[in-house]
Amino acid sequence: MQMTAMDKETLHLGGHATEERPVGRSMRRGFLGTCPACGSGKLFRSYVKAVDACAACGERMDHQRADDFPPYIVVTIVGHLVLAGYMMTDMILPLNSWQHLAIWTPITLISSLALLQPIKGAVIGLQWALRMHGFGGQEDAPEDVLPARDPSA
Repeated sequence: MQMTAMDKETLHLGGHATEERPVGRSMRRGFLGTCPACGSGKLFRSYVKAVDACAACGERMDHQRADDFPPYIVVTIVGHLVLAGYMMTDMILPLNSWQHLAIWTPITLISSLALLQPIKGAVIGLQWALRMHGFGGQEDAPEDVLPARDPSA
């Protein structure tokens, strides 16, 4: 097969064309709580429990594995913002420890709870865009299978 400069086809490795899954769009849709595939169905049935399948397009979401990654991201973001806010407030206003505790504890809790669902949606969108954990159509099996033990060793 000859490829010329006039061909408008995109070359896909593996021999077959696949649908395009832009990472940014998928993560944005997940962040907004919608299906990363179609953008119209709901992604969550409760606070952080993903739906089994999208009601609009039928894309399965039950095999996603966001697990502990979203809380790590939330802790990192909120920790940096709260610490910076605390340090700036401490430089400007002479407050004692109880006043800081009264200010920063509710801000930390509320912002953590507010960010957890959108961050989890973005992680699910990232997994969908990168075809991870069953989103690509193949079984989610480990790729690094160890060889059998040598009985003579």
